[in-house]
Amino acid sequence: MDFLSTYHLQGLVLGLCSFLIIGLFHPIVIKGEYHYGQRFKWFFVLLGLLLCVGSLLASGVMLSSLMGVGAFSSFWGIKEMGEQQERVRKGWFPRNPKRTYPWDDKKEEREINNKELKA
Repeated sequence: MDFLSTYHLQGLVLGLCSFLIIGLFHPIVIKGEYHYGQRFKWFFVLLGLLLCVGSLLASGVMLSSLMGVGAFSSFWGIKEMGEQQERVRKGWFPRNPKRTYPWDDKKEEREINNKELKA
């Protein structure tokens, strides 16, 4: 850490690590929604809370900052889970054929109602 502060690189390293942390969360959201659905939000809640506590307890500024970035990226992941499900509904991302989605029942009901109207 002395090297980073001596050459004034802490800001650049923090920016790079923040970029990598945020970039890491995008595939986690996609894979989490695919395999676990909206239940995966609880992973982000727990991880965010743990990283918040860790950030408060960390003694170094760099570690505390990175834990804070991770915590709020995790909290952002909670919001992204809902948006990811919407992207799956629109067909932008693959849906898991082993799961049912909230819109599946409504689609079946509409098909049944359309058949009844035609008959």
